[in-house]
Amino acid sequence: MASSQILVADDDAAIRTVISQALMRAGFEVRVTSNIATLWRWISSGDGDLAITDVLMPDGNVFDTLPKIKNTRPDLPIIVMSAQNTFMTAIKASEKGAYDYIPKPFDLSELVGIVRRALAEPKASPRLGGADDGSEAIPLVGRSPAMQDIYRALARMMQTDLTVTITGESGTGKELVARALHDYGRRRKGPFVAINMAAIPRDLIESELFGHEKGAFTGAQTRTSGRFEQAEGGTLFLDEIGDMPMEAQTRLLRVLQQGEYTVVGGRTPIATDVRIVSATNKDLRQLIQRGLFREDLFYRLNVVPLRLPPLRERVEDLGDLTNHFFSIVQKEGLSRKTLTSGALDVMRRYSWPGNVRELENLVRRLCALYPQDEITAELVEHELTADQTRPAGNDGDGSKTIDLSASVERYLADYFTSYGNDLPPPGLHGRILREVEYPLIAAALAATRGNQVKAADLLGVNRNTLRKKIRDLDISIVRSIR
Repeated sequence: MASSQILVADDDAAIRTVISQALMRAGFEVRVTSNIATLWRWISSGDGDLAITDVLMPDGNVFDTLPKIKNTRPDLPIIVMSAQNTFMTAIKASEKGAYDYIPKPFDLSELVGIVRRALAEPKASPRLGGADDGSEAIPLVGRSPAMQDIYRALARMMQTDLTVTITGESGTGKELVARALHDYGRRRKGPFVAINMAAIPRDLIESELFGHEKGAFTGAQTRTSGRFEQAEGGTLFLDEIGDMPMEAQTRLLRVLQQGEYTVVGGRTPIATDVRIVSATNKDLRQLIQRGLFREDLFYRLNVVPLRLPPLRERVEDLGDLTNHFFSIVQKEGLSRKTLTSGALDVMRRYSWPGNVRELENLVRRLCALYPQDEITAELVEHELTADQTRPAGNDGDGSKTIDLSASVERYLADYFTSYGNDLPPPGLHGRILREVEYPLIAAALAATRGNQVKAADLLGVNRNTLRKKIRDLDISIVRSIR
C-alpha cells in the first residue's frame, strides 16, 4: 500500500498542497493537477491507484467525466469532494460510481482513512447509474456537518435493498428520508407505500398490512389487498414501528424471515418483494426491555440504523431551511419574505422542540399573518413566545404534553378523516375501548413487573377482572425488567 499512487485534482492550489502533504505523510505517492483533462489523461493511461477530485473544475464538471472513467477503469476508486454540500451532490456522486463523497471543509485524517479503506477493499463491480440531470427538487435541505453524515449514509444505501430503521424526534423528517431512499434508489420505479402504525386500530393492523379475504371477519365484505401487496416491487415504509402490537410483530418477523405472507382468512402463502424502511421516535431497546417489542424483529429491522439529528443540533441549516419554506409558501400564493440577521439569531437561540416541522409552521404563520416583506427579530420573538402559550399540540410537533381527552379527540378526527366520505367499519366503540385498555393494562403490568395483584390494585379493578382482560386482550406479561 505504501507505493500506491493517488491522483488529486482541485483548482485550489492550497487544497492540493494540504491534501498531497497529508497523503505523502501517510506513505502514498501523489500526483496533483488543476483540471479534469489532465486527470483523465493520467487515468486513461493506466496511472494511479485512486483518484480524489473536486466536482467543479475550471474545464468542466467531474460528474460528466465520471461515467467515462468508470467505463475505462471500473475498479479505480474515485473520491469526490465538493463545497456545494447538498443532498443531490452526494446522490450524484453515488450514482456516477464514486467510491465516496466528502463535503468541504473536511478532516484530513478522515480523508486518509477513506483512502486506506478504498485501497484495502476488494475490487467491486460498477454501481448502477442513474439518469438524473440535477433539475429535480432537492428533497432534503441543509449543509451542516450533521446533515452531511446523513447524505453520505443515504448515498451508500441507494443501490442496496438493505432494511433501514430511521430514528429521530418528532418533526425531524423521517418520512422525507424514507422517500428519498426510495425515489433515488434502485426501486424508484416501484411504488412507495407508507403506513402509520399508531393511526390504525390494533385489531385491524394485520388486515392493513397483509390484506384480508371476503368474510375473514365481521365487516369484511370483499377481498382487500394489504400494504405488502400494494408495495410489491417497491418500498414499504412502516412509520411509528414502536407502536406495532406484539401479535402483528410476530407476523412481520415471519415475513422478513421467509419472504412470504398469508392474507387474513387466507391459506396460500404469497411471496413478497419489498424493501422495508421503518421509523420511530421511541427507543426500541427500552421497549424490548419492557417486553413491548420483539428483540429478534428489532435486529431484522435495524440492519442499517439511521439517526436524524434534531434541529437544535443543526442550527447552521436554519437559513437554508427557512428560505426553502419561504419558497414553498410563495408557490402557494403568499408573498415572499426575508429574514433579518437579528431574526435568524433569535431562531438560532431557540430550542425547537418540534424540530423542522415546527419551523415550517412558524414560517407559514409569519407569511400569513404579517404584511411586511422583511421579518424582524421582534416578530419571530413574538411568534415563538406565543407558540409556547398556545394549547399544546396546535402545531402538531408532538413535543408538548396534552391531556388524554384531547389526544383521543385528535386521534378520532384523524381516524374519521382517513376514511374520506365513508364511515369506519361497525364496532368502533369496542375497538376504541380496546385501544385504550391494552396500553393501560400493559403499562400497569410492566410497572409492577408482571405482578397481577399489584397491577389490579394499581388499576383499581378486581384481580379476576384483570385476568380476564389479560386473556381477552392477549397481553404478554412482563415478569421482570432487565
